[in-house]
Amino acid sequence: MTEARETAGQIEYYSRAMKAPRIREAALRLADQARDNGWTHEEYLAAVLSREVAAREASGAETRARAAGFPARKSLDDFNFDHQPGLKRDTIAHLATGAFLTEASNIVLLGPPGTGKTHLAIGLGLRATQLGHRVLFATAIDWVARLQAAHQGGRLPQELARLRRYGLIIVDEVGYIPFEQDAANLFFQLVSSRYEHASLILTSNLPFARWGDVFGDQVVASAMIDRIVVHHAEVITLKGSSYRLKHAQTDSLPSTRPENQAE
Repeated sequence: MTEARETAGQIEYYSRAMKAPRIREAALRLADQARDNGWTHEEYLAAVLSREVAAREASGAETRARAAGFPARKSLDDFNFDHQPGLKRDTIAHLATGAFLTEASNIVLLGPPGTGKTHLAIGLGLRATQLGHRVLFATAIDWVARLQAAHQGGRLPQELARLRRYGLIIVDEVGYIPFEQDAANLFFQLVSSRYEHASLILTSNLPFARWGDVFGDQVVASAMIDRIVVHHAEVITLKGSSYRLKHAQTDSLPSTRPENQAE
């Protein structure tokens, strides 16, 4: 009994020294199970360490998700595929593996407002944080404002270099507000700086053919699109009307049931 207490004390000391308190908890919790099932020393050690790694990964994913700046938490599991029958679940499942991040390729989600573009972008971004990638989310206008501030402060190259360290940048709502020439040039630099380095997810309510209207120059728009879609980028077009608006209208319709009818 004394020997067991001494061993437990040593485990507690080592776990504190390693700043890994979950190792102590897992070691004590799994000890009886290991004895009863005849685990080898190696199996017991692997089981204890796996608990620590899993806990750290979960904690790290949550930290990365908070730092990403998502406007809301929307998972891929919650996406309404019934509203987008033309969207292949297998395509989204493949993107959720994070292979596009390893390849530094991009995703573009096109379609009318309210069809689920932002939901998919956030869902893929959350999945990226779970896979260990750093992510940043902002609207196109907010990205331009950030770049303008860096440019005015004389630190645009440093800001672009810093952003390249993020495995994924999400640019929401490209096309909702036209860019002035300086803003378009800054946005082009953001896209170019990530070319073959790291991934982008962009959402837009406009097809590529109308991006010249957004950026005020068809040549700049074409060059930007070329850099975005290179390396087998996934371009997904969502169709239909806004299901947010549809649901809101349905909810606002007056009831047709007689007042005395039971619920």
